[in-house]
Amino acid sequence: MRAIATHPAARGLNDDAAVLDVGGETLVLTHDTMVEGVHFLPEQDPADVAWKLVATNMSDLAPKGAQPLAVLLSYQLGRDDAAFLDGLQAALRHYGDAALLGGDTVRAPGPQSVGLTAIGRATHRPVPSRGGSAAGDALWITGPVGAAMLGFEALQAGTGDSSAYRRPSALLTEGQLLAPLVSAIMDVSDGVLLDASRMADASGVTIAIDRMAVPIATPEDRRDEALRWGDDYQLLFTLPAGVLPPCPAFRIGTVLQRQGAPILLDGAPVSGRLGYEHG
Repeated sequence: MRAIATHPAARGLNDDAAVLDVGGETLVLTHDTMVEGVHFLPEQDPADVAWKLVATNMSDLAPKGAQPLAVLLSYQLGRDDAAFLDGLQAALRHYGDAALLGGDTVRAPGPQSVGLTAIGRATHRPVPSRGGSAAGDALWITGPVGAAMLGFEALQAGTGDSSAYRRPSALLTEGQLLAPLVSAIMDVSDGVLLDASRMADASGVTIAIDRMAVPIATPEDRRDEALRWGDDYQLLFTLPAGVLPPCPAFRIGTVLQRQGAPILLDGAPVSGRLGYEHG
């Protein structure tokens, strides 16, 4: 696909979203798909599925400092379409009354699949990307990871608080505050270690992470799992030395000149799985 996606707006398919200049505006566009049995459980409340579909797309707009404008929905009719639409409307209202402009509906056998395209307006130009980190920058994260993992386990068990997994939050306000300052930024959707490695590769650097500095929402004995679990949607970003974030955040590492491995954890390359990957 990278061989086809040669337009500058595609950013080489290496970023959270496409960035398209149109007249005097810059649009930010993204698309996420969720599949039953992969991204949500078959028995989940369709209203929660709709909420998460919107939130994951808005979370791709957040690192770009974008203001949501509208969405297009691709919807496979399911067991409770009215509940899905209730969740969709609630989520769109929550994220600034983003407008539903259209899309498509289908009926098909097999697991349900739903997709959403979100369109936003950049509030700062140039629009930041995953690339741009330089040696000497500090690595920051907006909040703890691992809450979605505990939420997923609570949902499976049918007891406890599962809201972090069912209804995650996109940090749009934080993204708009950070956009003018960051050297690189992305949301943590697939695990802080994996997403940090993607940022390092996009920037051509090595990122050294202090394992104990990463805030976690889990018991300490599950720290390593929390660093590899996705769906938390915190913002991971780098700032030049001496620049402090304008929103609550935790410093968790430092950017180094490229040293072979994209990330170091407590000074050593990381072995094994870094996070969630398709296929």
